[in-house]
Amino acid sequence: MFYRIHLNTLLLSLLLVVVQHSIAQKNDSIRIKSIPYPLKWENEPKKYSTDKNGIIITASEKTDMFRDPNVAYNTDNAPKLLFTADSNFVITASIEHNFSNKWDGGAIVLKQDSLNWVKFCFERDYTGARRVVSVVTKSISDDCNSVEINGNKVFYKVAKAGNVITLYYSISGTKWFLVRHFQFDTTKPLQVGFLAQSPVGKNCKVKFQNITYTIKKIKDPYLGE
Repeated sequence: MFYRIHLNTLLLSLLLVVVQHSIAQKNDSIRIKSIPYPLKWENEPKKYSTDKNGIIITASEKTDMFRDPNVAYNTDNAPKLLFTADSNFVITASIEHNFSNKWDGGAIVLKQDSLNWVKFCFERDYTGARRVVSVVTKSISDDCNSVEINGNKVFYKVAKAGNVITLYYSISGTKWFLVRHFQFDTTKPLQVGFLAQSPVGKNCKVKFQNITYTIKKIKDPYLGE
Protein backbone atom coordinates (compact mmCIF):
# COMPACT_ATOMS: atom_id res chain seq x y z
CA MET A 1 0.00 0.00 0.00
CA PHE A 2 2.83 2.38 0.91
CA TYR A 3 4.64 1.69 -2.37
CA ARG A 4 1.46 2.31 -4.37
CA ILE A 5 0.85 5.69 -2.70
CA HIS A 6 4.50 6.64 -3.03
CA LEU A 7 4.53 5.65 -6.72
CA ASN A 8 1.34 7.62 -7.43
CA THR A 9 2.82 10.69 -5.70
CA LEU A 10 6.03 10.34 -7.70
CA LEU A 11 4.13 9.99 -10.99
CA LEU A 12 2.00 13.06 -10.17
CA SER A 13 5.12 15.08 -9.38
CA LEU A 14 6.75 14.05 -12.66
CA LEU A 15 3.59 14.95 -14.57
CA LEU A 16 3.52 18.40 -12.97
CA VAL A 17 7.16 18.96 -13.92
CA VAL A 18 6.46 17.98 -17.54
CA VAL A 19 3.40 20.26 -17.73
CA GLN A 20 5.26 23.18 -16.15
CA HIS A 21 8.19 22.64 -18.53
CA SER A 22 5.85 22.58 -21.53
CA ILE A 23 4.14 25.79 -20.41
CA ALA A 24 7.49 27.45 -19.86
CA GLN A 25 8.66 26.41 -23.34
CA LYS A 26 5.45 27.69 -24.90
CA ASN A 27 5.78 31.07 -23.19
CA ASP A 28 9.52 31.45 -23.76
CA SER A 29 10.45 34.37 -25.99
CA ILE A 30 12.73 34.10 -28.99
CA ARG A 31 15.40 36.63 -29.89
CA ILE A 32 16.56 37.62 -33.36
CA LYS A 33 19.74 39.72 -33.34
CA SER A 34 18.47 42.54 -35.58
CA ILE A 35 15.16 42.99 -33.71
CA PRO A 36 15.50 44.77 -30.34
CA TYR A 37 12.41 43.12 -28.83
CA PRO A 38 11.51 39.54 -27.82
CA LEU A 39 9.28 37.57 -30.19
CA LYS A 40 6.58 35.12 -29.14
CA TRP A 41 4.48 32.56 -30.94
CA GLU A 42 0.86 33.04 -31.87
CA ASN A 43 -0.13 29.56 -33.02
CA GLU A 44 2.89 27.31 -32.63
CA PRO A 45 4.60 25.87 -35.71
CA LYS A 46 5.15 22.24 -36.58
CA LYS A 47 8.82 23.02 -35.93
CA TYR A 48 11.28 25.88 -36.15
CA SER A 49 14.96 26.74 -35.89
CA THR A 50 16.86 30.00 -35.49
CA ASP A 51 20.29 31.38 -36.25
CA LYS A 52 21.91 34.74 -35.45
CA ASN A 53 19.71 36.72 -37.84
CA GLY A 54 17.03 34.46 -39.23
CA ILE A 55 14.43 31.81 -38.58
CA ILE A 56 12.99 28.78 -40.35
CA ILE A 57 9.30 28.14 -39.66
CA THR A 58 7.47 24.97 -40.72
CA ALA A 59 3.69 25.29 -40.82
CA SER A 60 1.46 22.26 -40.37
CA GLU A 61 -1.32 21.29 -42.78
CA LYS A 62 -4.51 23.36 -43.08
CA THR A 63 -2.89 26.52 -41.70
CA ASP A 64 -3.85 29.92 -43.06
CA MET A 65 -4.75 33.52 -42.24
CA PHE A 66 -7.64 34.84 -44.33
CA ARG A 67 -11.12 36.31 -44.08
CA ASP A 68 -12.96 35.54 -47.30
CA PRO A 69 -15.00 38.38 -48.90
CA ASN A 70 -17.68 35.75 -49.52
CA VAL A 71 -17.64 34.99 -45.77
CA ALA A 72 -17.26 31.32 -46.62
CA TYR A 73 -13.77 30.83 -45.22
CA ASN A 74 -12.41 32.58 -42.14
CA THR A 75 -9.32 31.28 -40.35
CA ASP A 76 -6.33 32.53 -38.39
CA ASN A 77 -4.40 29.42 -37.34
CA ALA A 78 -1.11 29.92 -39.22
CA PRO A 79 1.98 29.99 -36.98
CA LYS A 80 3.21 33.55 -36.41
CA LEU A 81 6.29 34.74 -34.54
CA LEU A 82 5.49 38.30 -33.40
CA PHE A 83 6.85 41.26 -31.45
CA THR A 84 5.32 44.59 -30.43
CA ALA A 85 6.54 47.15 -32.96
CA ASP A 86 7.14 50.89 -32.69
CA SER A 87 4.73 53.46 -34.14
CA ASN A 88 7.14 54.08 -37.04
CA PHE A 89 9.45 51.42 -38.42
CA VAL A 90 10.92 49.67 -41.44
CA ILE A 91 11.33 45.89 -41.46
CA THR A 92 12.94 43.82 -44.21
CA ALA A 93 13.53 40.11 -44.75
CA SER A 94 14.21 37.61 -47.48
CA ILE A 95 11.57 34.89 -47.78
CA GLU A 96 12.31 31.51 -49.33
CA HIS A 97 10.42 28.21 -49.64
CA ASN A 98 9.81 25.36 -52.10
CA PHE A 99 6.27 26.18 -53.29
CA SER A 100 5.19 22.54 -53.03
CA ASN A 101 1.45 23.14 -52.80
CA LYS A 102 -1.12 25.69 -53.87
CA TRP A 103 -1.23 28.68 -51.47
CA ASP A 104 1.91 27.62 -49.59
CA GLY A 105 3.45 30.85 -48.39
CA GLY A 106 5.70 32.81 -46.10
CA ALA A 107 4.88 36.35 -45.02
CA ILE A 108 5.68 39.41 -43.02
CA VAL A 109 2.57 40.09 -40.99
CA LEU A 110 1.27 43.12 -39.07
CA LYS A 111 -1.60 42.44 -36.71
CA GLN A 112 -3.74 44.51 -34.38
CA ASP A 113 -6.34 41.80 -33.74
CA SER A 114 -8.15 38.97 -35.55
CA LEU A 115 -10.16 41.45 -37.67
CA ASN A 116 -7.45 44.00 -38.50
CA TRP A 117 -4.16 42.87 -40.02
CA VAL A 118 -1.85 42.89 -43.03
CA LYS A 119 -0.21 39.81 -44.58
CA PHE A 120 2.54 40.47 -47.14
CA CYS A 121 3.01 37.00 -48.56
CA PHE A 122 5.31 35.17 -51.01
CA GLU A 123 2.81 32.57 -52.14
CA ARG A 124 2.10 29.88 -54.71
CA ASP A 125 -1.10 31.12 -56.34
CA TYR A 126 -4.04 29.25 -57.87
CA THR A 127 -2.22 29.01 -61.24
CA GLY A 128 0.94 27.57 -59.68
CA ALA A 129 2.91 30.83 -60.02
CA ARG A 130 5.24 32.12 -57.31
CA ARG A 131 3.75 35.48 -56.57
CA VAL A 132 3.96 38.61 -54.45
CA VAL A 133 0.61 38.77 -52.64
CA SER A 134 -0.71 41.36 -50.18
CA VAL A 135 -3.76 40.86 -48.00
CA VAL A 136 -5.14 43.89 -46.14
CA THR A 137 -7.86 42.92 -43.71
CA LYS A 138 -10.30 45.32 -42.06
CA SER A 139 -12.96 42.81 -40.98
CA ILE A 140 -12.84 41.32 -44.52
CA SER A 141 -9.68 40.51 -46.50
CA ASP A 142 -8.75 42.53 -49.59
CA ASP A 143 -6.60 40.01 -51.48
CA CYS A 144 -4.26 41.45 -54.15
CA ASN A 145 -2.05 39.31 -56.42
CA SER A 146 0.94 41.26 -57.74
CA VAL A 147 4.15 40.45 -59.65
CA GLU A 148 5.21 36.87 -60.48
CA ILE A 149 8.68 35.83 -59.25
CA ASN A 150 10.80 33.31 -61.18
CA GLY A 151 12.75 31.99 -58.19
CA ASN A 152 12.08 30.57 -54.73
CA LYS A 153 13.41 33.65 -52.94
CA VAL A 154 12.36 37.30 -52.70
CA PHE A 155 13.14 40.27 -50.45
CA TYR A 156 10.32 42.15 -48.75
CA LYS A 157 10.22 45.53 -47.05
CA VAL A 158 7.38 46.94 -44.94
CA ALA A 159 7.38 50.57 -43.77
CA LYS A 160 4.95 52.07 -41.27
CA ALA A 161 4.84 55.88 -41.01
CA GLY A 162 2.03 56.99 -38.72
CA ASN A 163 -1.15 55.40 -40.05
CA VAL A 164 0.32 54.73 -43.52
CA ILE A 165 1.83 51.38 -44.51
CA THR A 166 3.92 50.81 -47.63
CA LEU A 167 4.92 47.41 -49.05
CA TYR A 168 7.90 46.73 -51.33
CA TYR A 169 9.60 43.76 -52.97
CA SER A 170 13.08 43.27 -54.39
CA ILE A 171 14.93 40.50 -56.21
CA SER A 172 18.34 41.64 -54.97
CA GLY A 173 17.49 43.24 -51.63
CA THR A 174 18.86 46.59 -52.82
CA LYS A 175 16.51 47.93 -55.51
CA TRP A 176 12.96 48.15 -54.15
CA PHE A 177 9.66 48.31 -56.05
CA LEU A 178 6.52 49.68 -54.44
CA VAL A 179 3.67 47.14 -54.30
CA ARG A 180 1.06 48.82 -52.13
CA HIS A 181 0.60 52.11 -50.23
CA PHE A 182 -2.42 52.52 -47.94
CA GLN A 183 -3.84 53.88 -44.70
CA PHE A 184 -4.22 51.47 -41.80
CA ASP A 185 -5.68 53.05 -38.66
CA THR A 186 -4.99 51.26 -35.39
CA THR A 187 -6.05 51.71 -31.79
CA LYS A 188 -3.03 50.01 -30.23
CA PRO A 189 0.54 49.03 -31.20
CA LEU A 190 0.83 46.47 -33.97
CA GLN A 191 2.23 43.00 -33.50
CA VAL A 192 4.72 42.40 -36.31
CA GLY A 193 6.63 39.33 -37.42
CA PHE A 194 6.82 36.26 -39.59
CA LEU A 195 4.22 33.73 -40.75
CA ALA A 196 4.20 30.40 -42.57
CA GLN A 197 1.11 28.76 -44.06
CA SER A 198 0.01 25.62 -45.87
CA PRO A 199 -3.76 25.79 -46.46
CA VAL A 200 -4.06 22.64 -48.64
CA GLY A 201 -0.63 20.97 -48.32
CA LYS A 202 0.88 18.76 -45.63
CA ASN A 203 3.33 21.43 -44.48
CA CYS A 204 5.37 24.42 -45.65
CA LYS A 205 8.94 25.17 -44.54
CA VAL A 206 9.76 28.88 -44.88
CA LYS A 207 13.20 30.44 -44.44
CA PHE A 208 13.39 34.08 -43.28
CA GLN A 209 16.87 35.61 -43.53
CA ASN A 210 18.54 39.02 -43.94
CA ILE A 211 16.19 40.44 -41.31
CA THR A 212 16.53 44.13 -40.43
CA TYR A 213 14.41 46.38 -38.25
CA THR A 214 14.84 50.16 -38.07
CA ILE A 215 12.86 52.59 -35.92
CA LYS A 216 12.21 55.46 -38.31
CA LYS A 217 9.50 57.25 -40.31
CA ILE A 218 10.09 57.19 -44.05
CA LYS A 219 9.60 60.47 -45.92
CA ASP A 220 9.37 59.20 -49.51
CA PRO A 221 7.21 56.12 -50.11
CA TYR A 222 8.55 55.69 -53.64
CA LEU A 223 12.11 55.39 -52.39
CA GLY A 224 11.16 53.72 -49.12
CA GLU A 225 13.43 56.16 -47.26
